[in-house]
Amino acid sequence: MSEQPAARERVVLSQRRGARMVRTRVEVQEQTEVGDALVRGLVRAQLGLALRLSLGVIAVIVAIPLVGLLFPGLATATVLGIRANWIVLGVALYPLLYVAARIYVRFSEQAERDFMGVVDDDS
Repeated sequence: MSEQPAARERVVLSQRRGARMVRTRVEVQEQTEVGDALVRGLVRAQLGLALRLSLGVIAVIVAIPLVGLLFPGLATATVLGIRANWIVLGVALYPLLYVAARIYVRFSEQAERDFMGVVDDDS
């Protein structure tokens, strides 16, 4: 009365038959729940990046007058007859804004590339 055990079968999930493949590009184009969640994730990533960068820029801008208050000698210093704090605000601030904008564009495009990598994933 000895029964033979059932033959063991290896189950590989990537080779399932009848499984519905998720076409993320179609999901995004048809604005389904999945596509909407993907787009919201992209927008949320870009918004978070914008907020972090703007907080950094605002912190630097606020620090300029605070340095002038803490060190009154710097606030009264002049270069070519112009007070140094005005030179910093009028000239040195623009490269900071340019660098912040370049950083935003770079990381925003990276987030979009990551998004497109998920959307175009046909595996």
